[in-house]
Amino acid sequence: MKNYTELSDIQDLQGLVTEALELKKATSALEIGKGKTLGMLFFNPSLRTRLSTEKAGKLLGMDVMVMNAGSDSWKLEFGDGAVMDADKAEHIKEAAAVLSQYCDIIAVRAFPDLKDKEKDEAEIVLNSFKKYASVPVVNLESATGHPLQALADAITISELNKKDKPKIVLSWAPHPKALPQSVPNSFAEVVQKLDAEFVITNPEGYDLNPAITKNVPVIHNQEEALKDADFVYVKNWSSYDTYGEKLNEDRNWTFSAEKLKLTNNARVMHCLPVRRNMVIADEVLDSENSVVIQQAGNRTFAAQAVLKKILEEKVKDLGKNV
Repeated sequence: MKNYTELSDIQDLQGLVTEALELKKATSALEIGKGKTLGMLFFNPSLRTRLSTEKAGKLLGMDVMVMNAGSDSWKLEFGDGAVMDADKAEHIKEAAAVLSQYCDIIAVRAFPDLKDKEKDEAEIVLNSFKKYASVPVVNLESATGHPLQALADAITISELNKKDKPKIVLSWAPHPKALPQSVPNSFAEVVQKLDAEFVITNPEGYDLNPAITKNVPVIHNQEEALKDADFVYVKNWSSYDTYGEKLNEDRNWTFSAEKLKLTNNARVMHCLPVRRNMVIADEVLDSENSVVIQQAGNRTFAAQAVLKKILEEKVKDLGKNV
């Protein structure tokens, strides 16, 4: 694994999940990252991603540096041929090249503006780091995807699943803000790689990018979709067709105890942070069916498995050049 910017960078998903679960059982830190530095650059806020990835790096023996882009550093320009006479003081060409001298792996978080679909799907920030950095790049959530979260989700399902082919439902829920599609996009991608019956349910107008969901059934009746579900991933996202807009705030889509009764005593998942009693009701989040804390814990081992794969690839490449 040379980079981890999207799920397609994983060659063997089940193998990586198994490795993550082995790392979870480990009682001591590894040494593969000794003398190596992980640099994390955040253009947007973070709690789980920041702390779990930092812990993952340290469990591999790495030194970790964290910077909040924009507040701790110069504002970056990403445009080719830009005349830099405004508020951008440094170009990504220099910034990425310099960071590559300080870091052995660069990890970046950059959310979408949700105003220009074409611009967001171009993943300008993430792809600029990939283009101009000379070291591996890791996606800590970008405009269209959150592959570290999706890997943690796959780990959690693997730990809890007791059926040959479980029914997994991704359900839209109301939210006071218009949120990106990055988490549901990556969840939809990773579940399609699992041996599962997968269904997405959301109101009319909230269908995800069909290039990502492909042949996954999309049911606009939530109660119908939830029937006999073994896992339910509850998440809000803004409209893809009417890009970035919040079309409605239908509280009937809140995942409640009554909705849970429609399932096969399903495990309830969410990436966190979660708006209680709007996205998911208290009685569900506080029940034994909720696995959101276990999911969050698995973020560390997802990141650790990914960073370990990248470090192993660097060692292999170094051996080829000796």
